[in-house]
Amino acid sequence: MNKNKIRSIKTAAKGYAFIGINLIGVLIFWTIPLIFSFIISISKWDYSKGIKGIKLTGLSNYIEMWKDEWFRASLINNIIFTISFVLILVVLSFVVAYVLNEYVVGKKLVQLGLYLPYIVNIVAISAVWLALFSNNGPVIGLLKKVGIENPPVFIADLHWALPTIVLICVWQNLGYTVILFLSGMVNIPKDLYEAAAIDGANVLQKIRYVTIPMLSGTTFFIVITSIINSFKVFGLINLMTHGGPGTSTTMLVYNIYRTAFQYGKLEFASAQGIVLLIIIFIITWIQFRIQKKNEAAG
Repeated sequence: MNKNKIRSIKTAAKGYAFIGINLIGVLIFWTIPLIFSFIISISKWDYSKGIKGIKLTGLSNYIEMWKDEWFRASLINNIIFTISFVLILVVLSFVVAYVLNEYVVGKKLVQLGLYLPYIVNIVAISAVWLALFSNNGPVIGLLKKVGIENPPVFIADLHWALPTIVLICVWQNLGYTVILFLSGMVNIPKDLYEAAAIDGANVLQKIRYVTIPMLSGTTFFIVITSIINSFKVFGLINLMTHGGPGTSTTMLVYNIYRTAFQYGKLEFASAQGIVLLIIIFIITWIQFRIQKKNEAAG
């Protein structure tokens, strides 16, 4: 065996060693729990007997799951939340990023201020917003001062609780998506804008025909990650509303937690978790297909 071959084997071994560490983590903390969760989702489990108490029952848990009012409500709420959250976040962050890129001096400081909520602890965020929307808080006080006699109580209101959670999540994630859009805008060649100006394009036309197409990859990444994150929202619900009032803010992940750890129904919780995984996979697959078609057409 020559020296070059030995050297290549050693290099490959080092690479596999580094990859192996991550693979072990994925295996222990993702693959094995996922497989076990699927097994539990098609079983009835007598916990007192340990692993021996698992008896396969087929799809009965999945059938019963759709009869559960809380699961149906959490699925509907999550769909409404996802659509509202992603649309508002993408549009608003694009507008803010464009204004910062074109018209604001000292935008680094503004970016820092926008980004801070994204890295602040979720407990602190929940405490601040609970104080803002409390009965004696500044938001309701301001609404009363401007002439609204019976303002909504927001978090405690059946109709306003979910929009309020959407608002808070958009505020929390805005800085991160603004930075992503800004990084894409900075890399757009100025020649394209100059050519558009020569052709007589105004500001809106430059945005429509230059900025938006050039940011398609960035927008695609933001939309995918935002949709996935919207189906994983848990902290705000758990700390601020506990799924209420009623079922108005119950989301899939919170309902999985509630079903598993408050009611001890691990089989139903596992079935809901598998359904959530399938939903996210289908949405991501559809978006990748759309992105590939757009790239081929472009």
